[in-house]
Amino acid sequence: MYLKLRPATNRDRKAVEDMVFGVLAEYGLKPDPSTTDCDLQDIELSYLTRGGMFDVLVDETGRVVGSVGLFVISPTICELRKMYLAAPARGLGFGRQMLEHALGRARELGFARVVLETASVLREAIALYERYGFRRYTPEHLSARCDAAYFLDLLPTPSIQPKER
Repeated sequence: MYLKLRPATNRDRKAVEDMVFGVLAEYGLKPDPSTTDCDLQDIELSYLTRGGMFDVLVDETGRVVGSVGLFVISPTICELRKMYLAAPARGLGFGRQMLEHALGRARELGFARVVLETASVLREAIALYERYGFRRYTPEHLSARCDAAYFLDLLPTPSIQPKER
């Protein structure tokens, strides 16, 4: 399966929303376009203008089959948001690739910590996050459909130092 990750624009809004809402429905979760999912109404303003990122995974026809975003919380903290894969793209390593891409971009953008909220029914996603070192914590507030929160402190990418003689 050929899939390509590329930056999203507001032209992708409807396709992203359809894909995200479809995945939520598969897991028995309700979309909430007025609060939790209102960031999809203007992807560029919600993510890009604020200094974050939002990318989509598209198939050879251009159909959106995945998404991942970094939403700015503070100058040092971003939230991993809207990381979803449509059913045909699951189990093929694309979730891992999207997460590695997002964590790399978070480092490039200067964030020291990545947080996320999720629902426990998304077991595959939680297992992936935990494999990458995300640790559970209790935030002050959780989105309505979420019952778990995780964080990952990003270590600086080690630079290669020349050996001393």
